[in-house]
Amino acid sequence: MNSVLPQNIGIDISKASLDCHARPAGIGRQFANTKKGYAALIKWIAQWHVERIAYEATGVYHRAFEQALVGCPLVRINPERARRFAQATGTLAKTDTIDAAMLALMAEALKPAPRPERAQNLNQLAELVNARDGLVRDRTALKNREKNLTLPLLKRQAKQRLEQIARHIDAIDALAQKIIQADPELVRKQEIIASISGVGILTAAQLIATMPELGSLENKQAASLAGLAPVARQSGQWKGKCFIRGGRANVRQALYMPALVAARFNPDLSAKYKQLIAAGKPAKVAITTVMRKLIVTANALIKADRVWVKSLP
Repeated sequence: MNSVLPQNIGIDISKASLDCHARPAGIGRQFANTKKGYAALIKWIAQWHVERIAYEATGVYHRAFEQALVGCPLVRINPERARRFAQATGTLAKTDTIDAAMLALMAEALKPAPRPERAQNLNQLAELVNARDGLVRDRTALKNREKNLTLPLLKRQAKQRLEQIARHIDAIDALAQKIIQADPELVRKQEIIASISGVGILTAAQLIATMPELGSLENKQAASLAGLAPVARQSGQWKGKCFIRGGRANVRQALYMPALVAARFNPDLSAKYKQLIAAGKPAKVAITTVMRKLIVTANALIKADRVWVKSLP
């Protein structure tokens, strides 16, 4: 019999299994983290009217889960937020079953909005960007180690590995562009983002992959989602320094170098950067402000479907 009350499903995703808990029904089940397990899970969920299915971000495991449950009201929860919610309820123990129950309770209490479905080409772009970021980290680490190498063999191997990484990055960039060029909507988004002074084609592709919501958000939402909105710290008459926190680190990573360029060559943002420095703000704060303005500008331009135009003097 179907439950009268809408259900919130909490799912803890591990390599081997999916631990599930339905609230307020209070029913728990475990399914294999396989295609057969996904099919059984969907059949189990079908007995209720489900408002949202909450799960933690777990990399490759949650991506496979998302692809299997396309069409369901999925809510991806930041693991840190989920843990703090559990602690706030007085739950200190941590098991897969407890985590699933806490996620269901969190979904019921906070009612986070389900994520909009993401097209397969955007999933592919996101995976390519993640792989590229890993290669860039490998390249940086190898270059740092290379400085301390003395043996010819190790120097030769380091050089060969750097050349291989460069080829792999080029191949990823080429495939990412091929995916974008096959979709007129993504082509237009890339054109708009790349028109902003300081932002290039590569950064535009990274933003499309890591923040596909651009163009559908309010400006404050865009800044907050990127983790670039200042967080206030105030209690009574005490007022601490504002800082940024949370959000999508890969978006901030993609924006950092363009912000440095924009602070020098984008007339509007250069003026803002110089104004902040003149006011005694640290360079890091000024650059963060430029990053925030870049993401807000990209969001506004995509929403208006127009390219960036240099302001008149």
